[in-house]
Amino acid sequence: MTDPVAEGWITTETAETLTGYAAAYLRRLAVQGRIEAQKVGRDWLIWRESLLNYQTHMQSLGSQRHNPWRAELLARGLGRQESKVAEERV
Repeated sequence: MTDPVAEGWITTETAETLTGYAAAYLRRLAVQGRIEAQKVGRDWLIWRESLLNYQTHMQSLGSQRHNPWRAELLARGLGRQESKVAEERV
């Protein structure tokens, strides 16, 4: 069996150091499918390039990364949608 870390996979600990993201946040990104990752036993291995692409994308959004109405999220069925908000008001 080949060593996955040698093939471009990094541990959450290494990913924390690389990006500054907390381990819990990295795990959440992995579970949500926002970064490419695989669970090995109780640990997560994260595809380094995927993580760096995600970080670059978030940085390019600037303050818009906190906007739940962004078109990118709405297109994927995420974020806030008018119909959901209208239902919550009723």
